[in-house]
Amino acid sequence: MTHYETIIGLEVHAQLLTTSKMFCSCSADYASAAPNTHVCPVCMALPGVLPVINRVAAEKTVLAGLALHCTIAEASVFARKNYHYADLPKGYQISQYELPLCRDGWLEIEVEAKAEVEAKVKRIGVTRAHLEEDTGKLTHVVAGAADARLSEGRGGQTLVDLNRAGVPLLEIVTEPDLRSADEAYAYLVKLQHILRYLGVSTADMERGAMRCEANVSVRPIGQAAFGVKVEVKNLNSFRSVVQALDYEVARQIALLERGEQVIQVTMGWDEERGRTVVQRVKESSDDYRYFPEPDLPPLAIERAWVEDLRARLPELPDAKIARFVKEGLDQKDAAVLAADRAVADYFDATVKAARGQDPKTVANWITGELFRLMNAAGVGIETVKITPAAFAELLSLVAANQINLNSAKKVLDAMFVSGRRPDEIVQELGLTQVSDSDALTGIVSQVVAKYPDEIAKYRSGKESVFNWLLGQVMRETRGKGNPAVVKELLAQALRE
Repeated sequence: MTHYETIIGLEVHAQLLTTSKMFCSCSADYASAAPNTHVCPVCMALPGVLPVINRVAAEKTVLAGLALHCTIAEASVFARKNYHYADLPKGYQISQYELPLCRDGWLEIEVEAKAEVEAKVKRIGVTRAHLEEDTGKLTHVVAGAADARLSEGRGGQTLVDLNRAGVPLLEIVTEPDLRSADEAYAYLVKLQHILRYLGVSTADMERGAMRCEANVSVRPIGQAAFGVKVEVKNLNSFRSVVQALDYEVARQIALLERGEQVIQVTMGWDEERGRTVVQRVKESSDDYRYFPEPDLPPLAIERAWVEDLRARLPELPDAKIARFVKEGLDQKDAAVLAADRAVADYFDATVKAARGQDPKTVANWITGELFRLMNAAGVGIETVKITPAAFAELLSLVAANQINLNSAKKVLDAMFVSGRRPDEIVQELGLTQVSDSDALTGIVSQVVAKYPDEIAKYRSGKESVFNWLLGQVMRETRGKGNPAVVKELLAQALRE
């Protein structure tokens, strides 16, 4: 059997976070709006209207291009991409083709290394990142058996909502550098993190704010020429991307093994059946009849503006992870914290407020106890009532042996609900840790006197009894005894 190599290139469309649409003043915040209420003559393509370029959309595209190490064009041109579909009011899409805003960039991902312990870094080329407008949305209503009129002949209805038409889209196209579904997944996750860090897009695939199309082919290992490329659409989640790519690669290999040809078509991913299905014969760029948009001038970009935007770039995920590792975190914890910019900022602020606390301790509390509470409540870090300063104060109480770990967790639970300061909760619940040796010695003596049989077992060599006795002392202190002091006093009592 021939062994094959997979070739994948991705096209990602991310809706930009702007107040208005790409070429008109209609609100781009259409998510909860009634159908066809965020529209105007421009985005409905009524006769005689003229588009105007959204400066903020251009700015956010340049920011993304800089983060992806792209060259920013001093002049780019909008073009008409001609095709006819019910969700495209003009009969063409205003996009960019020959002269995109950003080109020749790259993004690095980690890939598994077969013979090495640590993952390897692989650079994925970014061919272009350009601006365009989104289409409207079609909703297909399939007729049920009860509706005989629609089920006989017509088959259903298609509803058109133009609220989304004209919303700014950032399209990012890779080189065919990806070699597996896992690599495609790693690329998309990294890209999503970057777009969110920049604040240019929510990049939420499940809500349609980031959409992916994949160009997939296979070739015998050692062959230089690419195989026939198939485009796969309808990939609206990371899970769909992996499943669709794995299926399509297996489908193409099976065809070649049977001596058949792979046909260049556009496939859709059928989530329910778990397979790709043919949608149409694949168009080439000539089919779209690109030509410069006559109603828009070339977009001129000043170098000073680009450099100003470059200076505004935040610390991006890779740089943040590297800094966290340098500050003492392991790679896994650093990656978890850096995955969300708001979480990373919260961690940084807590470390700063803690003044000398080990960053590893802060990370453990955030990724452990705080994430536990957030997951249970179904909230993000932005809505957490505990300020970084209050969190740092709680950790300081633990470090100063004023409360023990179990008490600290109880205090954190109360802080999460109320947002109050930890010292107030400690006093209210009476959780101040007891470290006084005289007070604890009396309690240890009571436990030793109460359990003579267990004491005898311990002294005869059954050392596991020690932890049980330690638990009895802690119970008598209602959990407020300093564990280290209690352990020392109990060991001393058992030696006597």
